[in-house]
Amino acid sequence: MSISTISRKTAIAGIGQTEFSKDSGRTELRLAIEAIQAALKDAGLQPKDVDGMVTFTLDRNDEIDIARNMGIPELTFYSRVPHGGGAAGGTIHQAAMAVATGMADVVVAYRAFNERSWYRYGIPRDRQPAPTADMVHYSWITPFGLSTPASWVAMFARRYMYEFGATSEDLGRVTVADRKHAATNPDAFFYQRPITLEDHQASRWIVEPLRLLDCCQESDGAVAIVVTSAERARDLPQPPALIEGVSQGVSYEQWSMNSYYREIINDLPEMGLVARQLWEQSGVGPKDIGAAMLYDAFTPMVLVQLEEFGFCGRGEAKDFVKDGGIEIGGNLAVNTNGGQLGEAYIHGMNGIAEAVRQVRGTAVNQIDGLEHAIATGGTGVPTSAVLVGKD
Repeated sequence: MSISTISRKTAIAGIGQTEFSKDSGRTELRLAIEAIQAALKDAGLQPKDVDGMVTFTLDRNDEIDIARNMGIPELTFYSRVPHGGGAAGGTIHQAAMAVATGMADVVVAYRAFNERSWYRYGIPRDRQPAPTADMVHYSWITPFGLSTPASWVAMFARRYMYEFGATSEDLGRVTVADRKHAATNPDAFFYQRPITLEDHQASRWIVEPLRLLDCCQESDGAVAIVVTSAERARDLPQPPALIEGVSQGVSYEQWSMNSYYREIINDLPEMGLVARQLWEQSGVGPKDIGAAMLYDAFTPMVLVQLEEFGFCGRGEAKDFVKDGGIEIGGNLAVNTNGGQLGEAYIHGMNGIAEAVRQVRGTAVNQIDGLEHAIATGGTGVPTSAVLVGKD
């Protein structure tokens, strides 16, 4: 879809979330409804105004259950986006297209789960014997112990570190920055709990070269985001966060989390594809971005995203992050909410909410003079990103 159709034609008018915890004590449906209610209240809208919904294929809350429990009378648009965290910006992509094309007026994107207390990622499970494409994919790696996201990323990270001379300390600087930002964010699980590089280096190995503090949290919680037309958003209580660019991307020879059969296995060309679309749609570039919420399920992927988005050259991220380079006041403020390492792991949706707060000027760790912010989806999978800006 061209710049004339999407860029600055739609906006995020409301954001809402639950608390982030390790044991919510309530159902995922209730979490979803609480976050959506908060987002609608933030937007100054009612359930009757909603006529569209988007979520992840992994979300266990059916749209009809939410609509029935909230009193939403009709839905003219509903869709789901696959590939785990890669769906984050994809939900906004779908919502923006629905609004821009007149398929819906007010679309709520949501993600809710008890990822810590109910269903934990990274635990090997018996797979069904049916010869699905997904099963064939994993059959090449699971017999050799590559059965968790950490193990898949470790293979990627080891090659990246070998090729460009990055070290475990360079990875740790990502965590230190995230936890520094989380420490001043009351909504973050690790509020008032910063760490040092020494703390990172002392944390135990998960899968070399990844330590415990290179891996994101497991969280319970929910986030919801309200998308409508820019024109309508201007009449609502909050300053609109204009959707200047939104994109999804799949690249050559891509597998999910382990594209080991590419000629180069330690880059993220799908993220580069997503980035190019954002810059083309919006007319802005890396130098214009005041804050970046980069998907940080694992620290190495933050380094590669910095390169794919053009914030630094290939192999230069290790130098870009040194001396507080991704902390507030450094080269680029990254994950000012604490990210998934410091705030919560809600499949990247909390990163989009933080980008909106930065554009509104209401973030706890606000960047002065910010005009544009980005938020990315999951890495190593078909992915997405959103660029929001001031009206």
